[in-house]
Amino acid sequence: MKTGLQQHAGLRQELKVNPRLYQAMDLLYMPLLDLQQHLKQELLTNPFLELVEPEEEDDDASESDETGEAQDLTEPEAAAEQEPEKTGDDDVDWEAVLLDGFETGGQREEQEQREYFEPVTVDTRDLSDHLTEQLSLLDLSPRQMFLAEEFVGNINDDGYLACPLEEIQRGVNDVLQRAAEERDVDTDVPSFTEPEMAAMLQVIQDLDPPGVGARDLRECLLLQLRATGQGGSLAWRLVDEAFEELIAHRWSELSKRFGISAQAVQAAHDEIAKLDPKPGLRFSAGSDNYIIPDLVVEKIDGQYHIFLNDGNLPRLKLSRAYQEIARDKKRFDTESKDFIANKLNSANWMIQAIEQRRQTMLKVMHYIVDRQRDFFERGVQGLRPLTLREVAEAVGMHESTVSRVTNEKFVQTPRGVLPLKFFFSSGLSTSDGDDVSARGIKDQIGKLVSGEDPRNPLTDQAIVEILQQTGVQIARRTVAKYRDQLGVLPARMRKRV
Repeated sequence: MKTGLQQHAGLRQELKVNPRLYQAMDLLYMPLLDLQQHLKQELLTNPFLELVEPEEEDDDASESDETGEAQDLTEPEAAAEQEPEKTGDDDVDWEAVLLDGFETGGQREEQEQREYFEPVTVDTRDLSDHLTEQLSLLDLSPRQMFLAEEFVGNINDDGYLACPLEEIQRGVNDVLQRAAEERDVDTDVPSFTEPEMAAMLQVIQDLDPPGVGARDLRECLLLQLRATGQGGSLAWRLVDEAFEELIAHRWSELSKRFGISAQAVQAAHDEIAKLDPKPGLRFSAGSDNYIIPDLVVEKIDGQYHIFLNDGNLPRLKLSRAYQEIARDKKRFDTESKDFIANKLNSANWMIQAIEQRRQTMLKVMHYIVDRQRDFFERGVQGLRPLTLREVAEAVGMHESTVSRVTNEKFVQTPRGVLPLKFFFSSGLSTSDGDDVSARGIKDQIGKLVSGEDPRNPLTDQAIVEILQQTGVQIARRTVAKYRDQLGVLPARMRKRV
């Protein structure tokens, strides 16, 4: 075989996605807050983009009414405003692009620069800080404090010890050994022993909140029972000696084993249920997630109206100041022309993409409101089955586009602030030929369970029969799946004696 470079002529087809299409898809995917940050970044990087001030909008509107400039546009100028210029690798037609921009007003007046202060997150105390503060109040030697801090560092947000004692012991002893080698000390530093580890674990478990430092749920509950003075009680004995049977709700077995009534076992279980299975979460430094709805649905005169909640979204326009600078194309070399062409095209595309995003979101939300009108009138029971494909076919878009529009978007409705994904669910058929939303079925199951007789709880088959009486055709395994999703225990474990 002959080696070397060779050339071959051939034809082939390739499908390449325009980078601007990627940008448009990203804009559809972004929630409102992310879009605000993205537009602010574009304002900083693209000199042809300019922020429209509210005062400027009012001035432009009043000037347009007085002078009638909007009505006096010639046909070439009107066509230029409706069809933005396309520039690429060829020579740029600067006269048409720069003279026929999006704005018809004069040059923007100078605005006073305001200093912007970045919001700062307030420092909060977490579980580690809470435990360390308590340790500082104890009479501990430096060696004990070193070990205690190692314990605190291995406690997770739930308040549990995240690793075995042997691993902690091995880690602190390795640290002591390395410290002795660095100081070149002849005398050996005594390693931590198992009794020291056990004693420090007891110190950690005596701290607040009760149950902190436990190695499993059983130990956590025992620590809390001891802290409340219930050591040796029936609840203590159930957790200590028969924890597996307790969590399985085997009341009859426990009553025979401990020689007590089933009612006493359930009463002890109720006391145990009041304990906190994750005591550390009350000190967790969880961030506050604020939801800003992207859309607003209001009922006005019996009709539902849809609005975009984009009042705080930066409104962009082409900068007339930079257009005036770039008007003299003879002043720039080829590289500068390419830079100006790319930035101007990017600015034009950004303005169009933002408007396209607005129209797409409104179109999708209009169909959702029309389809789910019964929900707005009657609540969850009025939800109808709805899929992304159905919406895509109705509004003439691709299914992936509708998915991006609904992703992480929220809408403010008369029934609360809801994610757009809330309106999408599978459906079940009814005896009269209609479909009912799976979310509505879950709501019915939840209401049936909440209103059942605790001494004779509803089984999955009983729920199936009740739903079939209302015309809903559903299988028992589907009821079991929906019940698990709602966090409802089986009938055997819900039964009271």
